[in-house]
Formats: sequence, C-alpha cells, structure tokens
Amino acid sequence: MVDNVIAVRDIGKAFAGVQALDGITLEIAPGEIHCLAGENGSGKSTLIKVISGVHAPDTGTIELNGKTFSKLSPIEAISNGVQVIYQDFSVFPNLTVMENLALNAELAAHRTFVSWKRMRAVAEEAIAKINFTIDLDEKVGQLSVAQKQLVAISRALMSDAKLIIMDEPTTALTKREVDALFAIILDLKARGIATLFVSHKLDEVFEISERFTIIRNGKSVITCLPEELDHATFSHHMTGREFDDDHFVPEHVSEEPILETRGLGVDGAFADVDLTLRKGEILGITGLLGSGRTELALSLFGSKPADSGEILINGEVVEVGSVRDAIAHGIGYVPEDRLTEGLFLERSISSNIVISEIDSFVSKFGALDQRKADAEGQRWVDELKIATPNASNAVNTLSGGNQQRIVLAKWLATHPKILILNGPTVGVDIGSKHDIHRILRSLASEGLGVIIISDDIPEVIQNCNRVMAMNAGRIVAEIDPRTTTESELAELMSKDPSTIDGKG
Repeated sequence: MVDNVIAVRDIGKAFAGVQALDGITLEIAPGEIHCLAGENGSGKSTLIKVISGVHAPDTGTIELNGKTFSKLSPIEAISNGVQVIYQDFSVFPNLTVMENLALNAELAAHRTFVSWKRMRAVAEEAIAKINFTIDLDEKVGQLSVAQKQLVAISRALMSDAKLIIMDEPTTALTKREVDALFAIILDLKARGIATLFVSHKLDEVFEISERFTIIRNGKSVITCLPEELDHATFSHHMTGREFDDDHFVPEHVSEEPILETRGLGVDGAFADVDLTLRKGEILGITGLLGSGRTELALSLFGSKPADSGEILINGEVVEVGSVRDAIAHGIGYVPEDRLTEGLFLERSISSNIVISEIDSFVSKFGALDQRKADAEGQRWVDELKIATPNASNAVNTLSGGNQQRIVLAKWLATHPKILILNGPTVGVDIGSKHDIHRILRSLASEGLGVIIISDDIPEVIQNCNRVMAMNAGRIVAEIDPRTTTESELAELMSKDPSTIDGKG
C-alpha cells in the first residue's frame, strides 16, 4: 500500500540566481485535504509547477504513487494522477461545456472524425461524477465563475486524478459557492482523491484542511494539524510579522455627513437606499452576490447612474450622472477587478498612478512633462510602500497586493474627499491585506470618508466603524461591528427585505 499519493523531498529551484525554492518537503496522503499557504512570492506557484511537470527542480526528488522521479514532464504528472486547476481554470471560453469536457479524450484517442453523440456521453459522464447539472451546449464564456470551476473539476476527474491541486479556488466565489465547492472536495476525499488547497484565506483553510504546510521565502516553515495553530500564529508563520486584530475606532468624525443618499435606486438593481458617510469614518456595505452592493458602488461613482432618489455632498444635492461628475465631486473608486478595470498591466507603475491626474502634467501646448509625472509616480510608490526597484517597471511584474496599492495611489493622487473600495483585498495575501487595511484606517484618520464594499465579513467587522447589510437590493440592517459577531452579520446578509419596518 502506498502511504503517500505524492511526496516531494528537499526540492530546490533557482531562476537567474534567485532561489525560488530551498529544501521544500511536502507529503500528501490519499484522500487528504492539505493546505499549502504562503504569501505572494513565497514559492507556492513554483512548487505547483514542479509537481505538475512545468518546471524541473534543481535538487530533490518527487515520489508519485511509489515511483521516484528527479523531474517530471507534464504528461508524466497527468498520467500519475496529478491535475492542477489554476485560477483562470484554463478553459476555452469560446467552446461549449461539452467540447471543453470531451476535447482531451478526443485528442488522446487521435480521433479523425468528431462524433457529437460520443462527446456528449463523455461530458455527461464527467459532470455526473460531481453531481453537476449544466447545459452542455452553453458556451463556457457565458458561465459564472463557480460554474467554470466545476467544469474544470469535472474535466480533471476524467483523467483518473489522484491529486487535484486547486490554486486559490475561492478568490471570486461567494460564501454559498464556497460551501458548494467544499462539499465537492469532501466527496473527493471520500473517494480517496487528495486535494492540495492553495490559499491564504484563514477562515476557509481552517474549515476545510486536515493539514497545513506553510512556506516563506521559498523555505518550509511548518507542517502541522489545524488544531496546532490559530489565526494569529498562522499569519505569523506566513509573514514573519505580528498583526493586531483590533476593531477600527475613528479618531475624529465630522458632525455633518460628507455624503448622503436619500431613496437612491437603480431599476432592477437596488432601491430606497439611505446612507450617510462622515469624514474620518469607514462605512462597510456587505451582502451576498446579487444583493446590489456593487451596483450601489457603481451608482455612487456615476458609471451606473441612479434613476431614483438623490445624492448629497456636504449637504447639497448633486448630479452624479457620469464618472466625470463623480470625480469632479471628489469621489474615487477602486474597482472589484483591478486587472481588467483598474490597471493598464503592460504600462509602467508610474503611468498607472498619474493617469487619473494626467491633465495636470500637460502644458498649454499639449506636451507632457514626463519628468514631473514620473516624480509624482515615485512619490506615491514611496508613500504607499509599493515594492518595486523601479517605478518604470510594468505593473504586471508586481504581486496582487502591490497592484492594489497602485490602484489606491491612482485615486489618492486626485485628492478625493470620498473613497469607495469594492473588494479592496480580493486576491491579496495576508501581509498585504493588513497593510492595505492600515492604509485605509490612516486615510480615514486624515479626514477622508471611506466606504468598503465587501462580502469578506472579517474585513468589514474589523475595519469599519459602521456596517450596512444588503439583500435583494435593499439595506436590511445597520450594525455596530464592535457588538455584532461574524455569524450574526452573515445571518443579517440573508435577511428577507420584506420584513423591514414591519413589512410582510
């Protein structure tokens, strides 16, 4: 009997003299749910690529199903039962679900002619393995993130998988979708299929994992059972730093609101939203997917203008019918998806930062003062401690946490009065998450009015002095985070809006 489905021992890997992995050892038993954790740049992705045959290690060995390898090819890894589901799921968006599921089997069999009947049977068998119901003729590009993930899992199981590696599988999932994913992982466990769960979301890894391996700077820090750690020690092992989990208490809050909404609504998205925001405070708005939280943010920023109600800034009704209007009124917005909505990934860090105030660096003759613009970019790199050797480097060379700081810098450079952040720490590691929270608290203490929109309950509980819960397009409750537990807030997020004010 094989004790481990995989064991990597003393793995080392360097790139251009930089040691990415240094003596890493990891063992996973059949059916085990094992968490691999580490900050961005810790070596997690490199280790995954060694296990899946993308990179050959410089030192060490890989044992799969009792066989020892000094290196693997991708085909050898797959044939030995290793399947990787990356964050982008590696699906073909322009093909149907059926084609995505059956294509590998057709190619492996060197078939010359396509039999749609055979492909449909293969696809039906694949989704049946996880009790997944989906229209096989639907284009994958039209599916939700959760559905794409289930397609990827179904495809992985077609290859007699013994180990499924899930790289940050819950980044874009709601709590309900995470619960559904965990049910599938537990079902895989019952069938003897191991899962390497790569994540830094503490609540989730403690809920689903049976063992932890934490790495830092390419080295193994600890392998242990969940009961041997708590959240604080887990974070310390990942980062080498100590963090306070105190609640945010604003120092100076203005008496008069800087922002108000009265009966604000967008048809089909949300209705009757009344809120106030004062200088010096952080207001949290939370809700499940479809609650209207993102639409509310977009409405306040003018990209989805309200069709009912009114917005007041400093007590005066204003028109926010466009993004330009919002910016003119001192509103900045950090979007939910920084990669597609917030950044020009191929452009320099400095260019991304100054783009929102580019007019101030252009002379009356239309010439850009590049030296002045670069100096402004460097100022924000220093101010927000963006980790880069040079502000002229492309944004896509940075980690998620540093990319998020660039989006923050872009809006702070416009000197906003109100800053709205939609999912401010999605996809960033624990250290960067704490750093971003510290920056937001500091901004509030300097008099900025901050709104955090997030379904990360610990995030809003710890970093907001007031939290509003949304469901079905309406505000269903306003709570004091210091006197409300995470479970109570989660319950409020599911509250039926018809019960508000004695309705229903």
